[in-house]
Amino acid sequence: MVSKILVATDGSETAWKAVKFAVELAKQTGAMITALSVTDRTSFLTKSVPAMSTPTHIIEPVEDYMRQAAEAYLGKAEGLCRKSDIKVRKVIRTGHPVDEIVKEAERSRADLIIMGSRGRGIVRSAVLGSITFGVMNKESKIPLLVIRK
Repeated sequence: MVSKILVATDGSETAWKAVKFAVELAKQTGAMITALSVTDRTSFLTKSVPAMSTPTHIIEPVEDYMRQAAEAYLGKAEGLCRKSDIKVRKVIRTGHPVDEIVKEAERSRADLIIMGSRGRGIVRSAVLGSITFGVMNKESKIPLLVIRK
């Protein structure tokens, strides 16, 4: 039985589709949801974001900007859960997304991980890297449900 679902989101259209699927599944099973977003420090090319790109219009560290973005789309997921009377917990982690998703699923004792996939294919995933593919191949006993674009 599924009583705890971890849904990983990066704010993309496919991730939002995964969030909506997780909420529908939680409605049917009575599960609670952990909504997770991971900011990946290795992807930061610069140390700060230009003022025009930030909500406050001041120069700020990239990590702060990424955290604000994560909070915004986790807030959207939380709103959908609350609207459907689903218990939800928001979590933001910093690190390698594959590792952090699996660690959080284990920490929260999730019965199921739900993620979106853009469907790039095996060759492009190998070259570009795919977080969903990485979680799928990580040693974990927690089932993974992949929502396609």
